[in-house]
Amino acid sequence: MPNKADLGVIGLGVMGQNLALNIEDHDYKVAVYNKEPEMTDAFMQNEAAGKNFIATKTLEDFISSLSSPKKILLMITAGSPVDSVIHSLLPLLQTGDSIIDSGNSNFIDTRRNFNELEEKGILFLGMGISGGADGARNGPCLMAGGSKKAYEMWEDILLAISAKAGGTPCCAYLGEGGSGHFVKMTHNGIEYADMQLICEAYSIMRDVLHLSHNEMSDIFRRWNRGKLNGYLTEITANILSYRDVDGGFLIDKIDDVVNQKGTGKWTVESAMDEGVPMALISAAVFARNISTQKTERETAAHFFSDITTPIDPKRNQRIIDQLEKALYLSKIVAYAQGFDLLKTYSDKHSLHLPLSTVASIWQGGCIIRSAFLTQIETAYEENPNLSNLLFDPALKDEVSENMQSLRDICILAIEKHTPLPCQNEALSYLDLFSANRLPTNLLAAQRDYFGSHTYHKIGEKLPFHTDWKSKN
Repeated sequence: MPNKADLGVIGLGVMGQNLALNIEDHDYKVAVYNKEPEMTDAFMQNEAAGKNFIATKTLEDFISSLSSPKKILLMITAGSPVDSVIHSLLPLLQTGDSIIDSGNSNFIDTRRNFNELEEKGILFLGMGISGGADGARNGPCLMAGGSKKAYEMWEDILLAISAKAGGTPCCAYLGEGGSGHFVKMTHNGIEYADMQLICEAYSIMRDVLHLSHNEMSDIFRRWNRGKLNGYLTEITANILSYRDVDGGFLIDKIDDVVNQKGTGKWTVESAMDEGVPMALISAAVFARNISTQKTERETAAHFFSDITTPIDPKRNQRIIDQLEKALYLSKIVAYAQGFDLLKTYSDKHSLHLPLSTVASIWQGGCIIRSAFLTQIETAYEENPNLSNLLFDPALKDEVSENMQSLRDICILAIEKHTPLPCQNEALSYLDLFSANRLPTNLLAAQRDYFGSHTYHKIGEKLPFHTDWKSKN
């Protein structure tokens, strides 16, 4: 076939189409394939009309349309669909060809595919993409892991299509195996927390302070000019002031039931596997779970709701100032937990994840992009072996400065029966993390009492067991 394509994209859903268009914008010829031929036809007749694409209807034609070595990007549903397509492609590929799985795949699946394809001579990347449909079209954050050789083959393309932060591409190779998708999974866990924390601040404004929509929107806009500057803060301000066709505020018409696609759950499961305390991010996942129990919540509200005294409006500004500080500190804790998971997993599996690079590429294109990430990048540049983000000198001072505001907001919420699961967990984590002596010495004794699990005495290396039922 003359004038073969530089690469091919399999999967023409919204993300696949936008990635293909983004790549073509940068002067690459792109072959496309979708298992439903009508989607390919519609794409070619509409979004791709007049552009440099090759439409194919079979995988054989798709592969034949590509220049060698073949470069294939998958943008399809994670799990068995990815495995099925890879299985179908293998007989058509040769040593040195490459595949990128750019869906929301579980890093465990990615690691397996990387190992299996490496044995067959096929180069494989698992690449996390953040930024949604708009990011895919105009510049996403790209987190690649797997074959370094595959990344080098794709690097010019990926750097070209990625978002730019201060002129720097938000794209990097992060290590072998499932590193890229592990980083993307952790990104999504932090995203769950960041969104829930903002919702909790909104809840205080709406349900405790009874502010108007425009007042709340203005507060978020002001916060977006300060330390809370970021994409999620920006869109929250826009959402709160958005009016529906009838003139009412659209936010009031939206149901409070929210589902999830799994990456938050995987983050929590990974934290459990690695022994990383991640109660704040876990609380964000569980908050979505309880939102789906709509009928039960409505019943419980009827039985258990209490009447509280209103807040004196004269206190509003002080509370809003405290709320800003509490939200910022909770955000620090959420990122500290996320980066703790990245570091722990990296150390355990000798991945050498470049944490400053992770913070750098998250500054553009992705959903959690914010000014705060520059502080994290600096922290890990200055100390790549930082055991916990909270030990960075600059952030350590910010924790101390904002701790009382977080405590005061949590107390206020408890008094006013307003749930703040993530901010409360942020405070609990800080109190636990800074406790010189925990009561878990009693827990160790309990485990030894009923299960002979042994315990350690202070200053002793060897474990002890006591026959607790014997007389002293």
